[in-house]
Amino acid sequence: MEWLSMDIYLNEEQKMIRDLMRRIAREVIEPRVFEFDEKEQFPPDIFALLGEQGLMGITFPEEYGGSGQPYMSKIVAIEELSKVCASVATSFAAHYLGSIPIMLAGNEEQKKRYLPRLSSGELIGAFALTEPAAGSDPSSIQTTAKRKGDLYILNGTKIFCTNGNIAGAVVLFAKTDPSAGHKGISAFIVESGSPGFTVTRIEKKMGIRSSPTAEIKLEDCAVPRENLLGNEGEGFKIAMRTLDISRCDIGALSVGIASSALDYAIEYAKNRIQFNRPISEFQGIQWMLADMATELFASKLMLYHTVKLVEAGVKSTLFSSMVKLFSSDVAMKITTNCVQILGGYGYMRDYPLEKKMRDAKVLQIYEGTNQIQRNVIAREILSI
Repeated sequence: MEWLSMDIYLNEEQKMIRDLMRRIAREVIEPRVFEFDEKEQFPPDIFALLGEQGLMGITFPEEYGGSGQPYMSKIVAIEELSKVCASVATSFAAHYLGSIPIMLAGNEEQKKRYLPRLSSGELIGAFALTEPAAGSDPSSIQTTAKRKGDLYILNGTKIFCTNGNIAGAVVLFAKTDPSAGHKGISAFIVESGSPGFTVTRIEKKMGIRSSPTAEIKLEDCAVPRENLLGNEGEGFKIAMRTLDISRCDIGALSVGIASSALDYAIEYAKNRIQFNRPISEFQGIQWMLADMATELFASKLMLYHTVKLVEAGVKSTLFSSMVKLFSSDVAMKITTNCVQILGGYGYMRDYPLEKKMRDAKVLQIYEGTNQIQRNVIAREILSI
C-alpha cells in the first residue's frame, strides 16, 4: 500500500526497525497465523526471536538494555506486526503496556532489575488494572494491599489481563487506602511466581485468540516493599499516564489491521469477475474502497501526528483518546466492509478477512471503551 506511506515522519533507524519487523512478520509469523488462531496458542518462540532481535525493548533506555529509540519506532513495529497477526501484536503491545509504568515511575533499582530482562525477552510484561466490578471505572477496584513490615499483602481478583499467564512481571494496581477512592490506589511490580499469585482462568475469545487473556487471583500474595512503584496513592496517576501513551499503540494496531484488510479487498476486487468484468469497475465497490482509503489515511495521519506530540512532551490525553476512538472505529468499519466485498468468501475461514474482522472488534473495547474515550475527549475540550 505505497500510497499510504508516511516515511516523511520516519528517520532511517525507524525505517530499519519497520523493515525488520515486516520481514519477521511475513516470513516467520504469517505461515502460522491460522494455526495460532485455531489452537488459541501463544507462540513463545516468536517472542524469543523478537527479544533476540532487540524488538522487545525498542523504547527502553540503552543503559537498561534497550535501543533508546523514540516512541515512533515502537509504533511502526506494532503496525507491521498487526498487519499479519493482531494476536501477536496485542501481546507485544501489552508487554510494553506493562513496562511503561516502570519507565515512568520506577526507581533506579527497579529499572535495573526489570528493564534489561524485559528488553531481552527473558520476561514478558503485563498490566493488571481491570476487575469484575471495575472496568470503565478503575477507581472502584477492590483489590487491597496492606502493609506488613517490609511486605505488602495483596488480596483480590484481576480479569482481562493480557499476557497474565505468561508474564514474568505484572504491574498490578491495588488500594492501599480503600477509603480514599482513586487517591488510595498504588502500583506494584508483582512477579508471577509469587506465593498467592494464581492464574485461575484463560478466556475463550471471539478474536485475538492466540493472545492470552487471564484472570488472576491474589490470596495473601506477599510483595516486597521495594516493588512499590512510586509512592502509595500514586497508582491511579501512573495508570493514567501510561494509558495516555499506550492508546497510540491501539492506533497502530488499528491502522495495521485495517490497511492489510483493505489491501486484500482491493486485490480481490480487481480479480473477481462478475457480469463479465472485475467488480472493481462497479461504482458501488469503488465508493466503498474510496471511503475506506480516505478514513484509513486520516487514521494513520492522526496516529503519526499524535505520536510526534507525545515525543515532544505535549500532554497527550486528548489526542491519544482521539486516536484510539477514531482509528479503532475505522478498523472495525473497514474490516466489516472488506468482508462484504468478498461476499460469501469473506465469511469463510479459508480467507483472512473474517479473522481480521473478529480481531478488530476488541480495539473498540480494551484500554478504555470508545464510549469512555468520548467522555475523556469531551472533558478535555470543555476544560480548555
